[in-house]
Amino acid sequence: MYQNYITGQTEFVLNYDYNVPSRHIVRMIDAFVDSIPQEVLFDDKVATTGRPLSHPAIMLKILLFAYSRQTYSGRKIELMLEENLPMRWLARDHTYSYHTINNFRQSQHANNLIKRSFVYFTMALKDHGLIQSDAFFIDGTKLEADANKYSFTWRRAVEKYHAKLKEKTIKLYEDLVEKRVVKAMSPELVETANGMALMAENIDDKISELNEEIAQEPKVIKGGSVKKRRRRFLKKIRRQLKEDFIPRANKYEKAEDIFKGRNSFSKTDHDATFMCMKEDPMKNRELKPGYNLQIATHNQFVLDYALYSNPTDTRTLVPFLVQFHSLDFFDHIVADAGYGSEYNYTTIIDQFEKQPVIPYTTYQKEQKRKYKTDPTKSQNWQYNAEDDYYIDHLGVRFSFYRYSRRIDKYGFKRDFKLYRADKHQLSVQLDQLAKTPSGRQRYMQVNPTWNYYKAKVKATLSSDKGKAIYRRRKYDVEPVFGHMKRDFGVRRTHLRGQRAVENDTGLTLMAMNLTKLGKLIAQAGTKLIEKGKIRTIISGKSKIMVRILIFRGRNLIVNSQPHFCLTYNQFFIRINIFVNLGTYSCNDLQILLTKR
Repeated sequence: MYQNYITGQTEFVLNYDYNVPSRHIVRMIDAFVDSIPQEVLFDDKVATTGRPLSHPAIMLKILLFAYSRQTYSGRKIELMLEENLPMRWLARDHTYSYHTINNFRQSQHANNLIKRSFVYFTMALKDHGLIQSDAFFIDGTKLEADANKYSFTWRRAVEKYHAKLKEKTIKLYEDLVEKRVVKAMSPELVETANGMALMAENIDDKISELNEEIAQEPKVIKGGSVKKRRRRFLKKIRRQLKEDFIPRANKYEKAEDIFKGRNSFSKTDHDATFMCMKEDPMKNRELKPGYNLQIATHNQFVLDYALYSNPTDTRTLVPFLVQFHSLDFFDHIVADAGYGSEYNYTTIIDQFEKQPVIPYTTYQKEQKRKYKTDPTKSQNWQYNAEDDYYIDHLGVRFSFYRYSRRIDKYGFKRDFKLYRADKHQLSVQLDQLAKTPSGRQRYMQVNPTWNYYKAKVKATLSSDKGKAIYRRRKYDVEPVFGHMKRDFGVRRTHLRGQRAVENDTGLTLMAMNLTKLGKLIAQAGTKLIEKGKIRTIISGKSKIMVRILIFRGRNLIVNSQPHFCLTYNQFFIRINIFVNLGTYSCNDLQILLTKR
């Protein structure tokens, strides 16, 4: 027997109100976005006339839910708005085209809104006791750009060929000035595309004059017309300028504007820089266009993020800390050895007044016995602080010579002390050892500031507290990248351009935060009281932080202050205080539990 199947005859439509489970991720997304103030959600520069814009809160909600379901295509998100019931509940049955979705997530308004959302998420974590003030963790990873891997432009090649073009242009200009074809111009203007275009205009004017003069000449001239030969020469120069020099100059100047201090960029995504990726199957250090993603985490929650074009992490730490909104919440800044430098230590300690738990590059190497007993290392030489001199492993004495200062290409100043081997040593053999193979006196240099920071960092990492904090880095920030690349499948960006990629990455990281928080609450956080019985798991001596939440439907009525319970009886008494009030039913009561 089969069920009745009748089509096209009678139709009975049932209207029903769909509701999602109380622990579904869309409820957390809905509550989180609604917690953001309206003045933050709305853009100030909005036209007062015309068709109303899509509400940014709804757009942010649907994007966060789509990213939490690993859906990054605008067309697929549009399809979810029609077919996915939780998405329809979240969007209140609003539908948007993929053009609207893509335009929003690439806009500057979305960029500001996503950045602000991390601020409110961090504040929510702090209010619920999920953030401690001891330390936060910073790390970076490379994200491959959505660009052609082989359409690259290198700054060194552009500078090389642009310089050759400038030499040819100056030589041509001097020749034309000598023949009184073009007017005098400044050398800086001649080397630009505008100067070449001005030269072409002068040649056009000269050719027009020659045309008028040639029209008045007789048709037959013995030996040929000199003016016609001059015109042919000028036409050849004009064609060379317009078809070769000017287009190349425009291309080189445009490329130099795109570089902005970088060494390369992709022709299909000008903001992407070619970097060495870890995902290299051939292990031949293949360069791919990508972005350097920096994140700050605590308890595996991403507190902030930023994208940079620098392949290395050393120069990204200070800019990231400058824009980090929650820097004052923490006392220690933790990162790996890739961030250890004198500039970073100076800025963290002097400017931000924080404690860096960041090893320098050779920290692990210096802890080995082989390094500590190596006599060739200047750190192991004998030093006399009173007279300020060193004695190396051969017995050569190095006395203080003078101070030196170096300024790197970023403008950072480093002060050194130079020590020179004494010309008169204790023996003739030492006099020979004090000289280089070329016969000059040997030198050595010491950076006191760098040595001071190295000793300070070494003392921090050697202490029990420093070891405990740095040990947490391995299971705090590192798993976030693995979760993003493996579970969320984000190994390559889905949009092009710095701002669009930054928005796309921010949505992914926020979706990861909300997913993790939802699982945390579902597994060990929120416990419902049903029929007067409490379902929870409390070990005998574990200390649990309890926060009581009372809802009327979807509205939060009571949000108690967190307090700690040691036993099941203390927990049960605290619940009865709220249940016995007689105003709230058991179905409205939720308990947020967190291990201390």
